[in-house]
Amino acid sequence: MSKPTELAATVSSKGQVVIPGDVRKRLGLTQGSVLRFVLEADGVRLLPAAGDIRRLKGRLANPKRPVTVDDMNRAIAQRRAKVAGA
Repeated sequence: MSKPTELAATVSSKGQVVIPGDVRKRLGLTQGSVLRFVLEADGVRLLPAAGDIRRLKGRLANPKRPVTVDDMNRAIAQRRAKVAGA
């Protein structure tokens, strides 16, 4: 197992931290990215929140018929109901 890479950053008076470029690159962070802070017994893990859906553009074939937002919301609600009932 390789040794973890350690990087440091300074917290400003406003509680802001500049995330080192290597970390931003590894997590795929860009301007406007949302981060999750996972508090653990021995420290904190920094994780990207759900990615920007626009990054998926072009990866799937176009649907045979247009899908509306209502269609998507209905599908999500049905899936949640199915998972909740499982």
